[in-house]
Amino acid sequence: MKEQILNLLTYRYLIQKEIYEQLKLKSSQEKKELRELLQELLQQGLIYKDSKNRYHIIDKNMVAGAIAFTKSGSMAFVQGPDLKEVAVSVEDANGAIHRDKVLVEITGRWRDLPSGRVIRIIERQTKKFVGTFENKGIFGFVVPLDQKINTDFYISPEDINGAKPGEIVEIEIIKWAEKSKNPQAKIISILGNRNNPKIDLPIVLSKHALPAPGEFPKDVLQQAKSIPDFIDADEVHTRKDFRKEIIFTIDGDDAKDFDDAVQIDKLPNGNFILGVHIADVSHYVPEGTELDKEAFERGTSVYLIDTVIPMLPHELSDWMCSLVEKQDRLTMSLIMEIDKTGTVIDYSVYNGIINSVKRLTYSKVNKILNKSADPELVDDIGWLEPKFILMNELMEILRNNRKERGAITAIEGAEVYFEFDDQGRVKDIIPRERGISEVIIEEFMIKANETIASIFDNQGLPFIYRVHETPDPEMIVQFRNYVDAAGVKIKMPKKLHPKVLEEVLEKTKDSPLYESIQRLLVRSLKRAVYSDVNIGHFGLASESYTHFTSPIRRYPDLIVHRLLKRFIENKYSFSKKEIEKYSKILPTIANHSSKRERIANEAEWDLDDMKKAEYISNYLNVPFEVVVTSVTKFGIFVEIPKKMINGLIHISQLKEYYRYDEKNNRLVSENSASIISIGDKMAAVAVKTDKLTGQIDFMPYEEKKKNNSPTEKLNKNKKNPGKKDMQRKKIKMGDKNKKSKKRK
Repeated sequence: MKEQILNLLTYRYLIQKEIYEQLKLKSSQEKKELRELLQELLQQGLIYKDSKNRYHIIDKNMVAGAIAFTKSGSMAFVQGPDLKEVAVSVEDANGAIHRDKVLVEITGRWRDLPSGRVIRIIERQTKKFVGTFENKGIFGFVVPLDQKINTDFYISPEDINGAKPGEIVEIEIIKWAEKSKNPQAKIISILGNRNNPKIDLPIVLSKHALPAPGEFPKDVLQQAKSIPDFIDADEVHTRKDFRKEIIFTIDGDDAKDFDDAVQIDKLPNGNFILGVHIADVSHYVPEGTELDKEAFERGTSVYLIDTVIPMLPHELSDWMCSLVEKQDRLTMSLIMEIDKTGTVIDYSVYNGIINSVKRLTYSKVNKILNKSADPELVDDIGWLEPKFILMNELMEILRNNRKERGAITAIEGAEVYFEFDDQGRVKDIIPRERGISEVIIEEFMIKANETIASIFDNQGLPFIYRVHETPDPEMIVQFRNYVDAAGVKIKMPKKLHPKVLEEVLEKTKDSPLYESIQRLLVRSLKRAVYSDVNIGHFGLASESYTHFTSPIRRYPDLIVHRLLKRFIENKYSFSKKEIEKYSKILPTIANHSSKRERIANEAEWDLDDMKKAEYISNYLNVPFEVVVTSVTKFGIFVEIPKKMINGLIHISQLKEYYRYDEKNNRLVSENSASIISIGDKMAAVAVKTDKLTGQIDFMPYEEKKKNNSPTEKLNKNKKNPGKKDMQRKKIKMGDKNKKSKKRK
């Protein structure tokens, strides 16, 4: 039937009903099969559906997909179902806006990619935007905050709805652009003044087209509420019962959903038994249901400081799928026997049921392990200390095992948390400490993910992997040049192994440039993504890796659970039909999940940047010690390390004239021996912030004997959070470099 459909659409555009008639389909089963085939052809990028619901065939010289503009809005890219990208200039976008689904005709080349022009906008994906209202007499315009949206929106007098110039508003499209006219919109809500902290979250939600917290379609909520809040006795009998085992969860203090629980024991032969029990979300979210469709669309939960946009309604994420203390819960349970070298020598996977004996937090477990717990805490969880000691012992073994095979373990994910005042404004930004228990759980989850991935990889069955490509050679060359300049000589083999990079980090642990070396290495690596093709995980030095441990908040984990269930039910194999089915759908799921993860990350970064800009705006012209994190021909990017606040010192703000040394990625003064390189420390002050874009401008600081400016007077009365970091040293840009050059 597939060929018949394609032949029909070669010469005409048809709606679904007309295809029924042309193929003389009468039975409901035949029509159902046709609908499934049409959906399959749409996903494969062989056909597309226009605004009048007519199906068209896609020419070989065309690509259909979502258009994604760069951050500057100057270029766009369209990725087809085969994952190949086509570059589209703004001039050739034909009125398409970021995220619209478009049809592109390939017309030439742009660098190493095909280039094309938009010949049809198949579907408008976004109808609401957030921007700044500007009054132009009796009418107005809204300038979008998202720089990827490269047009302003016309607002007629009757659609201004009381907005005042400069206010941040949310708009809804009334009419899309025609020829030289801007798209027309109406203001549907006034968010408020740009400095009001309450508008930050709505801005980020709108910018990334994210739903409001707790907002789900009615049919999704109805399905979630229809799920019983108890476990049926018949279901219990079909599962491996772990309820008498000592199993517990360990999460952050503010965690609300608990995906994973662990158990640990030691055998007489010295081997460890590690149980990793993961919430059985797939039991409550059957394939093809409204819950499943919504979870797929969202792809992931989004964590925006103190707000969560969950992938699943709270009836599931916070209750029936959450491994709550002293409640029976369904799980996918992996039991591993691990020897003294950290090798899994045996494992079993079950549909399980557990009852967590305790909801533990990282901070509490760390206090027990560090012998810093107060008597009250010891009374509460001290009886579990022998388990914690065993966990720590196994963690060391697993971590050493990964180090030996070359995994990059020295990079610690630096995080901060925000403290707010009563008005919701940022009061302080504090580094988040990482203790022993965080590392323990991380190592246990890595081992569980590797074990599950190896099951499918060894049998060559369809699966979703978490993959991490080898870095681009030019990025590693830049990294090597910087490390060489820092005095660490390394040889980069043609076939790069992560062990080489791990050795660099080990050799530079005591260097004052260690943190900057870490940062540059992170930027030199590619993003990890989801894929149905296993190419391994470079950073972990893992041959096969997946995400199995967080199905409440990640859609790929949910799919892995489904695949695992089918594998167990089919006695450790897939039928031919299942292999065909999953081979078709997994590439789309992996690609979509990677995109949704990227959107979630960008939303999280945007809100963090807004809050950091808000914080530093209280300390304009106050000196901080900063580290140079990047050097470009137009200036240097710097960071206040303890607070992870980043900004730009434009080259025009430097006292001397510098030229950019591209080969060594540094600025060299034309008038003196001064050199500015990545990792250099200097004193700088923030001089300008834009909370809505998260941008911060710095300039070098030079201590003056007298300054009677109003800003200086104001800052004398403020607590100086940068003064302690500087240790009251007079830091002048270029001094360090001059001295080092003389020593040479």
